[in-house]
Amino acid sequence: MSASAVHSLWMMGAVDPASKIPAPHIEYAQLSPTLIVLGAALLGVLVEAFVPRRSRYYAQVFLTVVALAASFAAVVALAAGGYGSTKAHIAAMGAVAVDGPALFLEGTILLVAIFAVFTFAERRLDPAAHGNRVDSFAAQAASVPGSESEQAAVKAGFTTTEVFPLVLFAIGGMLVFPAANDLLTLFVALEVFSLPLYLLCAVARRKRLMSQEAAVKYFLLGAFSSAFLLFGIALLYGYSGSVSYARIADVVNGTVQNVDPALADTMGNDALLLIGGAMVLMGLLFKVGAVPFHMWTPDVYEGAPTPVTGFMATATKIAAFGALLRLLYVVLPGMRWDWRPVMWGVAIITMLGGAVVAITQTDIKRLLAYSSIAHAGFILAGVIATTPDGVSSVLFYLVAYSFTTIGAFAVVTLVRDAGGEATHLSKWAGLGRRSPLVAAVFAVFLLAFAGIPLTSGFSGKFAVFKAAADGGASGLVVVGVISSAIAAFFYIRVIVLMFFSEPKVEGPTVAVPSPLTMATIAVGAAVTVVLGVAPQYFLDLAGQASVFAR
Repeated sequence: MSASAVHSLWMMGAVDPASKIPAPHIEYAQLSPTLIVLGAALLGVLVEAFVPRRSRYYAQVFLTVVALAASFAAVVALAAGGYGSTKAHIAAMGAVAVDGPALFLEGTILLVAIFAVFTFAERRLDPAAHGNRVDSFAAQAASVPGSESEQAAVKAGFTTTEVFPLVLFAIGGMLVFPAANDLLTLFVALEVFSLPLYLLCAVARRKRLMSQEAAVKYFLLGAFSSAFLLFGIALLYGYSGSVSYARIADVVNGTVQNVDPALADTMGNDALLLIGGAMVLMGLLFKVGAVPFHMWTPDVYEGAPTPVTGFMATATKIAAFGALLRLLYVVLPGMRWDWRPVMWGVAIITMLGGAVVAITQTDIKRLLAYSSIAHAGFILAGVIATTPDGVSSVLFYLVAYSFTTIGAFAVVTLVRDAGGEATHLSKWAGLGRRSPLVAAVFAVFLLAFAGIPLTSGFSGKFAVFKAAADGGASGLVVVGVISSAIAAFFYIRVIVLMFFSEPKVEGPTVAVPSPLTMATIAVGAAVTVVLGVAPQYFLDLAGQASVFAR
């Protein structure tokens, strides 16, 4: 072809390229909670670059807390404006849902994140190093553990303030994850919140090598789960010709119009649907920590800095269960008879596996990790109900569980010996005599995990088990009650150890925290008691927020 012909073709194609690309229509006000958090994260990166080192800690803590509070205010404003009910719709050209479950979960993530950031900012628990206050994070994360450069960084009083922008990026991804309304948005949100978490797991001040090992395990297994999710997305696209939740649901139900001829051969191929749906579910169940995708949980919870563990145990679970609910209730309700039996099996082995293995644990963080696996099983019972009550019970359980968990991990940061946190259970013997208040608060959290009446754990379990029974999953409720009884044994065992054992002479001390950690523990305990004694208002709130926009 001659050069002039190529030129004329190029000119024909470039007559008015702008007219062929429609401008995206983005509802910025309705996406403001996420935009505020991600904007603050970018500001935090600039603070790291330009603010003098001695001022960075205060600037970052202030910026992070203000951004999270502003984002929460935006969620409340959207809910008050009716976007959780009458005005619920799909925003950002079909990418993100603004509806009751999305706003409820976003609000919960932001509230939990504010108190998690308080534990990140705690600087009174460890003794001062070279006259400088220190926090839970390595002085210089890039240094080899034990090297001269690390010792020099400690001596100079460096602090890893990069954790604050990292946690904001993670929260930004978590806000999009339960609201994602197409599979690509879901995948991007997953990566945005996972990558900062891999880094945060690796920056513990004490037990540096263990922390880095935890991060590598989490990263490798997380990469596998992301690959499964992405392959599942590709298969679902081949099946439906779209990554949009609504379009996939239409193809599943057989109500789709105007088929693309290029995709007509594969569309409606049930093998693609079943394998693709199973792979996407695997990616989400990994994040939830359900058996058999739970292998990362105990090692990562034990190795990561405890404030990060508390944040991951709560916020990640809320985001992942939100995404799981939307996938099963919006995209695959037409496949209910296919996925329910599989989820039954996963829920049963998750409840029993988490409860039975927790009995053998001797480390408090590993015990809480297996406890979180068992709780994932209890929440799955509500997911399997496939009724509006199932959704509202899961939303309520996530609120109850998150505040109890963030409080419990905040208490774990207080019990310390010469090597840092004393997480071995033998060191907690007699804690009730040395520090009755801390032991009593921790006992309240443990009783809530066990599901004892007048705690949030009882209200949450009652809600999900009732929804499961009403949804025809009575067998699951029986297994759940048996698992709760097994789990109660090891929670009560820790309480007995704290109050009815003699304290050891060389036992750990309970550090006096700053008001930041005190606030986290106090709010955690208060929510645990209030949701147990008077849960009705919050159950009603979850009930109002349980309708997905389609």
